[in-house]
Amino acid sequence: MIEDNSLFAFPPAQEPHLLNPLVLAYVGDAVYEMFIRQYVVSQRNQRPNHLHKMSTRYVSAKAQAKALEKWLPHLSEEEVAVVKRGRNAKSGTSAKNADILEYRHSTAFECLIGYLYYTKRYERLNELLQMTLGTGEPEPPASVYAPQRDGSSRIQT
Repeated sequence: MIEDNSLFAFPPAQEPHLLNPLVLAYVGDAVYEMFIRQYVVSQRNQRPNHLHKMSTRYVSAKAQAKALEKWLPHLSEEEVAVVKRGRNAKSGTSAKNADILEYRHSTAFECLIGYLYYTKRYERLNELLQMTLGTGEPEPPASVYAPQRDGSSRIQT
């Protein structure tokens, strides 16, 4: 269970519902990045290059847009309203490796994360973040032995 006495104890200057959605997305981006980094470090393969590659599978605009799509049926009316605010925010920047729709949905995704973080709804935030773990590509096996469908293993080449 996540407690309210957070390591990061600087509340926003305004109530979360009054913050610019891009500010919420800014914080949401950092929260999500930390969540994913903790997740990939919990996996077997600890090589830094591998950790980076695994992380980028989750934190790309495309992956975040896909995760938001997965979340939508599970969101409350309030959460959907926050997502819409984030999606409609004009950022003034463009995506490097995504189309504009993916980029806006990614911003909406981060906006909701920032909102849930600042409203201290940690359990709900964790519930949604856990759903995102199924949106990245599967991790390659940590050993040289690749499991087969029949339960046996063979050496990877």
